Amino acid sequence: MQKILIVFSALVLIGTSTSWSQKTAPHGTKGTVVHNANLYVQADESADRVSTVTPGRELVIAEHSGKWLRVFANTDVQTVSEADAPVFGNETNAQPISGWIMDKGVVTAETQKGDAILFGEAVSMENVASQAHPPPDAAQSARRLYRMVVDLFPQSPLAAEAMWRAADIRWQLQKADALSLPSAHEKANYLREQLDETEMKKIQKQYPRTKWADLAAYDMIDNKVCGDWQGSEKCPEKEADIYAKYADEHPDSPKAPDALFQAAWREACAGDMYQSDNDDKKSNDARARAKDIAGRLQGKYPESEYAARAAGLVYKMEQQIPIYGSDRE
Repeated sequence: MQKILIVFSALVLIGTSTSWSQKTAPHGTKGTVVHNANLYVQADESADRVSTVTPGRELVIAEHSGKWLRVFANTDVQTVSEADAPVFGNETNAQPISGWIMDKGVVTAETQKGDAILFGEAVSMENVASQAHPPPDAAQSARRLYRMVVDLFPQSPLAAEAMWRAADIRWQLQKADALSLPSAHEKANYLREQLDETEMKKIQKQYPRTKWADLAAYDMIDNKVCGDWQGSEKCPEKEADIYAKYADEHPDSPKAPDALFQAAWREACAGDMYQSDNDDKKSNDARARAKDIAGRLQGKYPESEYAARAAGLVYKMEQQIPIYGSDRE
């Protein structure tokens, strides 16, 4: 996901609906496609093409006719004005378009191993999105496919992870957009564009005390940290407390070792900042806290790569090699 962060903006999210309201939902069998499916006016490949149904877009099958399906589908046709759309997209207002598609690559709740098929295609599309020059809609297609796993197969053992992955893709796209704004350099977190936590909180509510709830909580730290530290030691110290608290409250999280390392690194940075201000006492105190957190990390998660990174962090402090700022004597 790192490589797509600088490419996508939140405007990509506009018009990516994967569900209709009960009032507008047509009757039939709900499904989606795992490939780009042409939508025709008639059940004939020589007929005029209405649009394209891309992977993960929701469709409702209204009629079968040989190798053709008449469907109502959400497509890439823009249905709202960008000027009227919320900053982070409108995912509930797309209107279905009627047409015919060929009966291939369509997954419904009745498709054998349909949950695994959609999940696998979503993973593949997410991998495509992480490449240097991905197709413009790759990340969103992955997100839609994950969401359809949850929608069509809510009892699947893959549903929780699919919900998390869909939410995380949206989170990372929002984060990239927020970081591109001038407000990203504000020190106080409340002066920055706050990321929408709705889906993350839904994961925590629906799957409490699980790996996925832990990961959602870690992502939401982004809304709490400073933007630009602006030379203030309070920022790294505050952030260190936030990350250390996360590790305490989510000890089994895959992100717990990372959180402890982030806390130790920030305390070490604060130590360098205090030293540059000629405050040796606070500098020594901050570095002592950094070493203590690093010791906790190495003791509790010795097999983690972050334990090795913590060892390197402590070594640098003992060698009086700057952690924050210039690394030249």
